[in-house]
Amino acid sequence: MHRLLILGTALVAPLAALFVTPALAQQPNKLLNASYDIAREIFAAENEAFIKSHPGVTIDQSHAGTSKQARSIVEGLEADVVTFNQVTDVDFLVKQGFVSADWQKEFPNSASPFYSFPSFLVRAGNPKNIKDWGDLARDDVHAVFPNPKTSGNARYTYLAAYAWAKEAYDGDEEKIEAYIAKIFDNVPVFDTGGRAATTTFVERETGDVLITFEAETRGIAKQYGADKVEAVTPSVSLLAEFPVAIVDKVAKKHGSEALAKSYLDFLYSEEGQRIAAQFGHRINNEKVAAEFKSQFPEIRLVKVDDVFGGWQKIQSEHFASGGTLDKLYGSR
Repeated sequence: MHRLLILGTALVAPLAALFVTPALAQQPNKLLNASYDIAREIFAAENEAFIKSHPGVTIDQSHAGTSKQARSIVEGLEADVVTFNQVTDVDFLVKQGFVSADWQKEFPNSASPFYSFPSFLVRAGNPKNIKDWGDLARDDVHAVFPNPKTSGNARYTYLAAYAWAKEAYDGDEEKIEAYIAKIFDNVPVFDTGGRAATTTFVERETGDVLITFEAETRGIAKQYGADKVEAVTPSVSLLAEFPVAIVDKVAKKHGSEALAKSYLDFLYSEEGQRIAAQFGHRINNEKVAAEFKSQFPEIRLVKVDDVFGGWQKIQSEHFASGGTLDKLYGSR
């Protein structure tokens, strides 16, 4: 009797393991990172480096304008993490219950591992002598940047131009708005995202100046060479932070919270920061920043909070339906 009991126990144990072990073994080994449109190259490099220390892990990417990405997540895109270029798009996910309200406290520098700013890329030799924001409103200058309705990149361009105009026109709203409207009139085509705008400018040779993040201008100048394009740094621009967050609702569903945190933590590591700098982003790690200091020209950067009173105020005054952007952008 005892022998039968022992035998039965011996048979049941492996059978139980067949049912229990797979469940226990289902540790997530895959993440989807929803990112901004022109971030393909930097995250291809960041992902490759991360995977080397996390064998067996797969990082999938999704790229588009971050406002579009945020809406896609709400509509069913199961991204575990977001690496955006606009705080308001993360806040949109907070309001929809996908991201924690304390997301900016979960990682250093208000959850921004690196930063940049809107800058210029012109034709070789700068034939139109484009040097600063005021030149974008000239009759003979056609600027290229994406649709500010769909692109966080373009919204930064809009805000940077607005910030310059607030100083140049001493806060005269009528002159500021006329200036912004003129820039919009000078744009030959509004693409939906930053990379499409780059293609329009560089490959289709449309326009006189491309306005995009400095990281993109540096990358394009390096790729196409000085005989094609050259980067121009304006006198002042708007600090563009690149917020990252765990999409809690999705990560909990996938069981990927720990892996998602490790992935975003990696962006702050020396290796992750060095990769970001190599792709033209400015970084906060002092040691790594010192290595690349000579590669980045000096510029005066103004902050959203100082110029506009914060992202919440920008959202209500500029980007909400019927706001200043709607007024100036019109039916373009």
